[in-house]
Amino acid sequence: MPMTREQIFQTVQETLVDALGVDEEEVTPEATLKGDLGAESIDFLDIVFRLEKGFNIKIPRGELFPEDLLNNPEYVEGGKLTPAGLTQLKAAMPHADFSKLEGDLEVSRMPDLFTVDTLVRYVDSKVNAS
Repeated sequence: MPMTREQIFQTVQETLVDALGVDEEEVTPEATLKGDLGAESIDFLDIVFRLEKGFNIKIPRGELFPEDLLNNPEYVEGGKLTPAGLTQLKAAMPHADFSKLEGDLEVSRMPDLFTVDTLVRYVDSKVNAS
């Protein structure tokens, strides 16, 4: 039986409360993992592990958080994503909302893509894939 977005959100919310030690009311769909919830690099591994367990899914390395892409000189130049980099990132992260980055492709802004809603949309695509 498919899970609803609300059920997925609630489980993601619980996961982030446990993994990051934040309050439930802080975990809103718009909250960024790094900026708003204080996630650090090591936390991303923990979050992936907890999501895999909580939803009984497999998250291949680099699929949810495609970090290798930002280290490729073909995709990043002068601290900004190149057009090819943006195309690759959008292909790698169809679950992310790129509207926040329009016109400002600074690599330093990439963590803004990782919101609670990004996780919910990603998990939804995994658990409700048919």
